[in-house]
Amino acid sequence: MSSRNKEQQDYKVPGLERGLAILTLFDQHTRALSASEIARRLNLPRSTVYRIVVTLESLGFLELNSANHEYSLGRGVLRLGFEYLASLEMVDLCQPILYRLAETIGFPVNLAILDERSVVYVARALVPNSLTGAMNVGSRLPAHATTVGRLLLSDYSLEQLRELYPEETLEASSVNTPKTVEALYELISASKSQDALIGESYFEDGYTSVAAVVRDKTGQIVSVISAIIPSSSLDETQRDFLKTQVASSAQELSARLK
Repeated sequence: MSSRNKEQQDYKVPGLERGLAILTLFDQHTRALSASEIARRLNLPRSTVYRIVVTLESLGFLELNSANHEYSLGRGVLRLGFEYLASLEMVDLCQPILYRLAETIGFPVNLAILDERSVVYVARALVPNSLTGAMNVGSRLPAHATTVGRLLLSDYSLEQLRELYPEETLEASSVNTPKTVEALYELISASKSQDALIGESYFEDGYTSVAAVVRDKTGQIVSVISAIIPSSSLDETQRDFLKTQVASSAQELSARLK
């Protein structure tokens, strides 16, 4: 054994190694497993597996279905995946698309992902002399209060939204912000069939957001391309033009991720 291999063996953390082994059991063919089945597949004691899955569940990497006592991957895994894409492939692939879109429409554009209850902006493209619409990379906004967030939450069921927002009343950012989970779900449901979505003053009064979802090869929503524009700058023809351009750019990025 080489000195490097010996060093790796000496410094391995068995619990972490087993936890990661459990996470890798799940894929598109294996979406849920009981603790006993996990123990069988990994040839580990049930007590050991139980301690690990409880820890992974508490950290958001696994979710437990109390009806059948089976575990599935949690949003923590998705969050890591989103951050990885944002730091590597997706940002590299999106930047030329964002620049071209910004030049075409004459307004700054952004790319955002979902992190639990927040929209996180991971890329942007600016245009000369623009004073609005460009979010700093790393900026966070409440998902429920933004058009971008509504699109990122499009695949959530009402039950999943209630788990994400257990409070009775949602914090309002403007007069158009949905006040309850049910109101948020109605807004999301009404926009699911649209290629691109226009939102009026959901987060900040006086601004219009034009946004469209980006999907990966599995069809899962991974990000949203958007532009934020002063509402006074737009007539109906311009709105249609913006929707077409933003939707086309989102479709192009989706195709590149497949």
